[in-house]
Amino acid sequence: MSSTPTPIAARVSWAPLLAVCLGTFMLLVDVSVVNVALPPIGRDLGASFSGLQWVVDAYALALAALLLLVGALADVVGGKRTYLAGLVLFTLASLACGLAPSEEALIAARAVQGAGAAAMFATTIALLDGAYAGAARGVAFGVWGATNGAAAAAGPIVGGLLTEALSWRWAFFVNVPIAIAAVAIARRSLRESRAPRDRRVDWAGGAAFTLAAAAATFALLRADAVGWGSAQTLGCGALALAALLTFAAIERRARQPLLDLGLLRRGPLGGILLAGALYSAAAFGALVYASIWLQEARGLGPIATGLVMVPLAAVSFVVAALGGRRLHDWPASRVLAGGLALVALGDLLMAPLHGGSDWPALLLGLAVVGVGVGVISPTLPAAALAAVPGERGGMAAGALNTARQLGLALGIALLGNVYGGRLDAGAAAGAALGTTFLVAGLAAAVGALLTLVERRSANLPISREHDVCRRS
Repeated sequence: MSSTPTPIAARVSWAPLLAVCLGTFMLLVDVSVVNVALPPIGRDLGASFSGLQWVVDAYALALAALLLLVGALADVVGGKRTYLAGLVLFTLASLACGLAPSEEALIAARAVQGAGAAAMFATTIALLDGAYAGAARGVAFGVWGATNGAAAAAGPIVGGLLTEALSWRWAFFVNVPIAIAAVAIARRSLRESRAPRDRRVDWAGGAAFTLAAAAATFALLRADAVGWGSAQTLGCGALALAALLTFAAIERRARQPLLDLGLLRRGPLGGILLAGALYSAAAFGALVYASIWLQEARGLGPIATGLVMVPLAAVSFVVAALGGRRLHDWPASRVLAGGLALVALGDLLMAPLHGGSDWPALLLGLAVVGVGVGVISPTLPAAALAAVPGERGGMAAGALNTARQLGLALGIALLGNVYGGRLDAGAAAGAALGTTFLVAGLAAAVGALLTLVERRSANLPISREHDVCRRS
């Protein structure tokens, strides 16, 4: 006598997934949650335009620069322990952000918050992999991918509601009760994961990479104010290049490198990382300046500004949640190229903005960008894992997360130069924002073309099976 099979979703234990997704949602929302709060922060703390850029970038930079190092540390001390430590640090830093009395204090607290976020983000894939197996693992990663796709775009909505209803400080205070709940669930439901006992942390490589990322971002953020040919800009650029070359030299000789450079030379992973960086910069980098334009030039409040971003958030979530299975057996390069092309199209639809434009001019472009985000967000991690041997899955995931967050940090800095430069040249704010979206769209288009011509990944199916980050 046959019985009706139990649906996969009904057999999944949701507690580990809830613990991981709560942390992931918080840390990714906080990349963009301050976007709509920037004008009130500027008025309240007397922050400069450069200071407001740092409020966003200090978090994204710390998150990107520390991911590889913290991921290696988690292999030594344990993924669950690292995740919980990151949650606690993130919570305390969120409280410090909300209480910040000055621009400098807020920037410093945001950097610490980013460090906590790195500890959380670096361990999520390994923790899910240890908690689920078989078809249940596919369900878990599908939900996690949808969370990733929607979180960054939802930040402005959450930030707008809290800023206007309460104050910008509540965009940070709200993390505290959520994080406490996540800690309680994680302690009960997550399994500990740890690499073999002889695993060591590549501190020298981590320090070199962190210095390279910080110097490059600082150079881009300050270039508009001090000049592209200034000693400060050129010096920081030279320091970033030297640190990056040092990182490469250390990784070639390290017995247990943070990043096996051979994976970049021999397979499609390098192209996937570049696609991830360009995607983050092109899809989300200009939203900071769209928020400033909507509030300062068009007079919208924080809630209205957040609602303008709804098309991107809603469309990306629906596409990521429903489209993943349909795209599962397609070649990764075609899916990524198509997603980047959609991001490029959406950005270019907003490029004609001018001095007389108003918020409706953004809606179609944001919706099209949302389709691209929904296509790319679940595809990138699957493609990265399929591009490397199974035992290198954790390294590939860490490298991808690093590329995405570093792309966002550098994209915010570079696009800020475009936006500020056009304003300094006398352009209307709408026209300056249009040029910013034009540059973002061109970056996405370049990414789409490079992904298409990357022949090594042309026939790489997204669905190739991997036991991600399996720990002994």
